[in-house]
This record gives sequence, structure tokens and C-alpha cells, in this order.
Amino acid sequence: MQALRHYLLAVQFFTRLPVTGRLAAWVGYSPAMLRASSAHFPGVGWLVAAVAIAIYAALWQALGGPQGGSQGFVPLVAAVGSTIATVLVTGGFHEDGLADVADGLGGAYRRERALEIMKDSRIGAFGAMALVLALAAKLALLAHLGSLGLTCVLAALAGGHVLSRLWPLAVVRALPHVGDTATSKSKPLADQITGAALAAAALWCFLPLALVWQALGAHVLIAAVLASALGAAWMLWRFARRLQGFTGDCLGATQQVAEIGFYLGAAIALAR
Repeated sequence: MQALRHYLLAVQFFTRLPVTGRLAAWVGYSPAMLRASSAHFPGVGWLVAAVAIAIYAALWQALGGPQGGSQGFVPLVAAVGSTIATVLVTGGFHEDGLADVADGLGGAYRRERALEIMKDSRIGAFGAMALVLALAAKLALLAHLGSLGLTCVLAALAGGHVLSRLWPLAVVRALPHVGDTATSKSKPLADQITGAALAAAALWCFLPLALVWQALGAHVLIAAVLASALGAAWMLWRFARRLQGFTGDCLGATQQVAEIGFYLGAAIALAR
């Protein structure tokens, strides 16, 4: 029951799915519980992936799917609908983090000024460019994977959404929290994440990655995981170099880059 409460708290914190009323009262909240819920962040990706897969497949079937050798715009339309659905489920939580990080790192060289910009809720030029390019990359890759077959894109959605939510925990493990401790929602996560929590988070990734292996092959799985890890490692390096730590926005940005990296790695492996 305690594990279920921690999982539902993660769902409540990172999605717009309703955990309210008597259910929310049963789940409860404390900083210690939020720290414990970090082990279930990839499990939240299961729900987001389920929505993405359902919408993509439904639009694919509603539009008749690619007929013969002509792919048309069916994969693109399905990719747009699927992405809209995931943004609605998460409230654009991670995309907002990506935009804030781009504004901070792109708009200032000094660490203090970058952190100040990241706290501003308004979006700037760097944030807008990052958001547009990230969404464009995601849509293009999902449409391309869809053009290779429905199985390809659905397996990639399952793996990408789950694994990309593991890497932010590595950022928390590796770096100190440097946000405003008085107002930051991610501050309870700043305390050291235990090895047991990381192991539990990794276990959430096992089944979706096994699905990618079964559906697309070991070479696609290796390429996708490697590209996702490289994207997360690059973000970690940037945060360590420019900020000497992380904020909640950094975790969202890491998730977005790692998700896109997974799709890119899968697409490259399938092309070869």
C-alpha cells in the first residue's frame, strides 16, 4: 500500500491525471514521500506512453493507415495527435522546463543571472526556439517511425516515454540542487537518491525496453538507449558546467532531450 501511495503521488505531481478528493487524502503528502516517489517516475511514463500509443493507433486506424506504398500524411497526423495528448496529460510540465533552461543558459553567461532568468515564468527567444525545435524534432521522428510501420512507432513511444524519465534521477544523484529552496517544488528531490530508489526506477524500464527488443531487435534497442543516454549525459554536463547543479526545470529539460534521443537512435538503427 505504501508503494502504491508513492506511485500515486508521483502521478499527482507529474501529470494532470486526477488524484483528488478522498484518494488524494489517502495518498497524503510529505517531503519524505515525494523523495520516495522518485523511484516511480518511470512508472509515470507508463501512463503517458499508454495515452500516446492509444491516440497514435486510434488516429492511424481512423485515417485508414498507409495504403500500399504511399504513406501520405497519416503518420504525421497521428504523431501530432499523440503529442497533443501527452502534453495534455502532463500539462506541458517538461516542455516548460526545457524552455526555461534554454532561456537561462542561452540568455546569460553568469550562473546567477542564468538562474534568475530560469525563475521568470515568461518565455524568451531562446526558450521559444528550443520549444519549437524540440516539438518539430519529436513530430518528425514519430512520423518517420510511423512510416516504417505502426509497430515501430508504438514500441518507440513505450520505450521513449519510460526510459527518458529515468535519466533525470541520475541528474539528481550527480548534482546538488541550486534552485530557490523556498519556492522550488523539486527541492524535496534534492536530497540524495538512494541506490534502491534508482534500482526500482530501472525496474520500471525493464518491460518497455524488453518490448522494444522483441518488436524491433536488439540493435534498435541498443541504439535507442545509447542515444537517449548521450542526450541526458550532455544535459548533465551542461548543468554541471554552467549552473554547478540542477533545478526542477533542468529535470524536465533532461527528460525532453532524452526522449527525443530515444526516437532518433531507434530511427537511425532502423534505417541501417
